[in-house]
Amino acid sequence: MNDSPQKKKILLIEDDGFIAQMYGFKFKDTPYEFLVTTSGEEGWEIIKNQKPDVILLDIILPGIDGFELLTRIKNDPELESIPVLLLTNLGQQDNIQKGMALGASDYIIKAHYTPQEVVDKVESFLK
Repeated sequence: MNDSPQKKKILLIEDDGFIAQMYGFKFKDTPYEFLVTTSGEEGWEIIKNQKPDVILLDIILPGIDGFELLTRIKNDPELESIPVLLLTNLGQQDNIQKGMALGASDYIIKAHYTPQEVVDKVESFLK
């Protein structure tokens, strides 16, 4: 019988393989289950089926973009409480305002944070 608590899940939706691999490497030393997908469609399926504890979401994605995905998450009563951290290189003020207005918990501009700082931010939402 397994009485250990289930690992918290972090989902990264990122279409850049290098960036996804870099974050996968940073999160492997954490006690969390780290899931990665490269498309909005796959991300949406994982979100609905696995209900991750935190989502790191790029905005520029093939198919369903990050803003559309964020809108779907926040409009679904079963998913709306999941913290979504937008992780993007889009640093324009209008994008930041749009992301926050749609319900993002944070807006992280990739170039402004080290991978370790992103891990620390994610952990702050899991506590």
